[in-house]
Amino acid sequence: MSTHSTIALLEDRVAAVSRRNNRRLLPSRWKIPIYAFVLSFAIVLVMIVDPYSGAFADANVAPSRWELTTGSQVLTSDSTEAGSISRGAFGVHSAPKPVTAPAAGIPSPGSAQAIARAMLAAQGMGDDQFSCLVSLWNRESHWSVTAANPDGAYGIAQALPGSKMASAGPDWQTNATTQITWGLGYIKARYQTPCGAWAHSQSTGWY
Repeated sequence: MSTHSTIALLEDRVAAVSRRNNRRLLPSRWKIPIYAFVLSFAIVLVMIVDPYSGAFADANVAPSRWELTTGSQVLTSDSTEAGSISRGAFGVHSAPKPVTAPAAGIPSPGSAQAIARAMLAAQGMGDDQFSCLVSLWNRESHWSVTAANPDGAYGIAQALPGSKMASAGPDWQTNATTQITWGLGYIKARYQTPCGAWAHSQSTGWY
């Protein structure tokens, strides 16, 4: 075999080996881009779908009670008051649910209810708050200035003890205006509004 033939044969063998090596390296060269694509897709998928609960949060669905079930993402609330609850780095906050009462109507002039309605109007409160107040004090005393309870509660607002109303006037035992003044002050300090007091009374039986 001539030298030229030997060189040509060696060149052919080197080319064949090079082709085989290129075929082997081709898959390895694409491994990193493929892995990167799969990882990126998985991260996007996790951000879209909650893998733990299989559910989506819906801001339009009102919870029915404040309770976080252990080991799940279920939050419900039936509280009429504002509240919040958190788990890990996530938190849910709720504004108080609106509370209403049956419409009270227009009271008779000069009656205790008429006095209360005028006082509420002077404080910028409308008939929705007046209706809550009527429902609340109907339950407490039926708007009687002399309503007395064996536990010491007295008057329209059922102050306990009744003598607390002396801070609103010396005639607290018989004067509807004095009793209502004290009662509205008590409600404002503790519940902000009559509907706030009515909501508490609805859930607990007292205010």
